[in-house]
This record gives sequence, C-alpha cells and structure tokens, in this order.
Amino acid sequence: MLVRGSGGRGRAKVTHAVVVIFLEFFAWGLLTTPMLTVLHETFPQHTFLMNGLVQGVKGFLSFLSAPLIGALSDIWGRKSFLLMTVFFTCAPIPFMRISPWWYFALISVSGIFAVTFSVIFAYVADITEEHERSTAYGLVSATFAASLVTSPAIGAYLSAQYDDSLVVLIATVIAVVDIAFVFFVVPESLPDKMRLMSRGFPISWEQADPFASLRRVGKDSTVLLICVTVFLSYLPEAGQYSSFFLYLRQVIEFSPAAIAAFIAMVGVLSIIAQTVFLGVLMRTIGNKNTVLLGLGFQLLQLTWYGFGSEPWMMWAAGTVAAMSSITFPAVSALVSHSASPDQQGVAQGMITGIRGLCNGLGPALYGFIFFLFNVELNDMEPVSGRTTEHTEKLIIPGPPFLFGACAVLFALLVAIFIPEHHRPADIKTCAAHKSTSTSAAHAQSANTLAMSNSDTEDIEPLLQDSSM
Repeated sequence: MLVRGSGGRGRAKVTHAVVVIFLEFFAWGLLTTPMLTVLHETFPQHTFLMNGLVQGVKGFLSFLSAPLIGALSDIWGRKSFLLMTVFFTCAPIPFMRISPWWYFALISVSGIFAVTFSVIFAYVADITEEHERSTAYGLVSATFAASLVTSPAIGAYLSAQYDDSLVVLIATVIAVVDIAFVFFVVPESLPDKMRLMSRGFPISWEQADPFASLRRVGKDSTVLLICVTVFLSYLPEAGQYSSFFLYLRQVIEFSPAAIAAFIAMVGVLSIIAQTVFLGVLMRTIGNKNTVLLGLGFQLLQLTWYGFGSEPWMMWAAGTVAAMSSITFPAVSALVSHSASPDQQGVAQGMITGIRGLCNGLGPALYGFIFFLFNVELNDMEPVSGRTTEHTEKLIIPGPPFLFGACAVLFALLVAIFIPEHHRPADIKTCAAHKSTSTSAAHAQSANTLAMSNSDTEDIEPLLQDSSM
C-alpha cells in the first residue's frame, strides 16, 4: 500500500486536504447571498432555468475532463493538478463585480478544471491505510459542510451592512490564500517511485475519453451499480442545492436570518454525522450498509421537503438531511477500496465526473419542474398573496423534491445489489498486468504481451484496469 512515501513524503497529511477544501468552499459560501442577487439581476426572466443552463455547461465540462485529470494525477502527481483545479474553480469569483456576464461565462468554462474533490480524494488515498480511508473521507466531507456553516451568514451580514463588493473582495482574498497554501505548503502525496514508474507509460485516448469510461462501466457489475447509485442520489442533491435557499425564502417564507441559521444547523449536524457517526457506522454495520442508511435518510429528507409546507417541517427535515450527508464519503470509500493504489485518481475522477454531470442536470431539472408546476422563483422577495395562496392550494408544495425522492428510491434499490467486498485477487492480477504492460512499453517482447492485453481487455474490472 502506497501510504507512507519515502524521502519526506510522509509529511503529506489529511490536514492539507482539509485546509484546501475549507478555504475553497468558504470563499464560495460567502457569495451565497450576492450570487442570488447577481443571478436575478442578470437573468430576470426564468432565473433558475438560466442558472441551470450555466451549471449544465460547467457540469458537462467537468464530466468530460475529470477522467483525464484523474489519470494524469496518477502519473505526474497530485499537487500540480490540485493547484490547477483550485485556481480555475476560484477564478470566476472577482468577476462577480467586474462583469456579471464574464462571471457566468467563466463559471461555465471553469468546469474543465473544477474537479477539486477527485484530486483531493486521490490525495487522501495516497497517504492513508485502507482501513483509515473512510474516516478520512468523512473528515474531508465534514470540512466541506463546516465551510458552509458560517460563511453564508457572514456573507449575508456583510452584504446587508456594507455591500456585495466587500463580500466579493473577501472571497477573492480567501481564494488567493488557498492557492498560495497549495503552492507553498501542500506537499506531494504520490511517492516518487510510483510517478517514475508511470512516466514512461503514455496516456492513451481510452484514459481521457469519459464516454469510453461509461462504455466500460457496464463490463464491471460492481462499478456499474456504484455509478448508477451515485447518479441517482446526487442528481436531486445538486438540484436541491441550486434552488433550496430561494425556495425557503419565497415559498416557505423564511427570513434571511432564518436561512442563515438553517444552513448553520444543517452544517453543524453534518459535521457531527461525518466525523462521529460515519466512523462508528463503518465499523459496526459495514461500508455498504452505511451507504444504504445514508440513502434512506436522503429519501426521508426529500419526501419531507416535498410535502412540507410549514417552517417547522423544514427544520425537522434539515436534521434528517444532515444524516444523509454520510452517503458520499461512504461511496467514495467504497470506490477507493475497489481501486488499486496506482488508480485512485482515475477512480475518483470517474465518480467526480458523474457528480459533475449531475451538477449540470440537477439545477436545470429542478428549475424546469418548478416552472412546469407554476412555482415561480424569479422574484427575490415573496409576492404577497399570490405565492402563499398558490402554495396553499398545492398538495405538494415542492414537486422537484418529490421527484428527487423517487430518484433516491431507485438509487437505494440499486445499491442493495452492490457487493460488500471486492476480491483481493483482482487487485493482484491487475497489479501484475500493470507491471507487465509497463515492461512491454520498454521491452522488445511487446507484441506477445499486446496480444495478451487485447485478449483480456474486455473482461477486466474498470476500477482495477491500469490501462483505463
């Protein structure tokens, strides 16, 4: 297991990943309130449909680029790609005040490199033992939640007391600090011997082509089940994140202070769930059952959001939402356990690519369903009488959330068939195949080995295939 590199590589710690994630998403969390304002002012008609289009382009580009970035990080190391993803993810922030049109354009294009999570999870996999990995992933995901506990409230307060320009300036400074931290402080996590062994092995189109990854997903039943589960569970989560705060403000009539308190409550409970309960659950009921439990909480949460029409119902559902946050780190650990040590970037890149696709489809889908059911989200303030009266007549105040609950139900049914453990022999076979393929690239006996590779190409598991 490549978890303790030589030559000072042991200095790479999970703490480095935690700090990078916290600063990046704290900067974006500050912009929650200004983002709603700029979005509405730039696209006054069908605001969330246009937001879905912008996020759709970004998500599709992330889906296309994630496998290549993951594969390259397996060869050239994590740090350079971590620096690249953080820089391009944060690059649109100052343009929120410089030019809103450039801001939304850069958000769309930034999807090419906005795959920080895949590189971070590969980074964590490099420096942790397998039995520690689920806890480490939970810590990283909890840090993401922690970054959103106070930052939206701070951003809303500064925006109200001063103006959006100050909030954007602070967010920009934090983003610069994050980039500097990666450049000057974060050490490389991938051992030199692994990078040197891989540099003579060129990147093929198969590794860069996300559609090739999707085509080969069906040839490994475990990977297929994991990918379908991720898609069906994260699609409603991505849509919910894009519209839920404005939904609370306009349909449920939460005040800005109540929204900030709601975010803080869910964030704190998510941190507890992912740092305390996740580790306990993984040790007691296992990886797969933890995923199933998280999906069960998500199903209950979305159903409650869909039928809830009173503020107390949203608060109660928010506590359930915190427990559902254990799903993604549990799935990431499941993927990591199924991948060989030199394929962590590819494996996490594939999952991040699917999440990127959901980040594009989810907001557009939610915006379309709101529009289809005449639940208007275009106005920044509740329209007195009209919205409340219309909502009271609806049996289902939040139709998109009920749709999301149906998607999660299917994800739960699919996840039941995910095997609890992978076969260790598969990893060894693939490791041997990796060594054979690398030697073939530098030896005269390449023809014979190439024939052997072509014979086995169609039956190798995707996550354990070194030529992915």
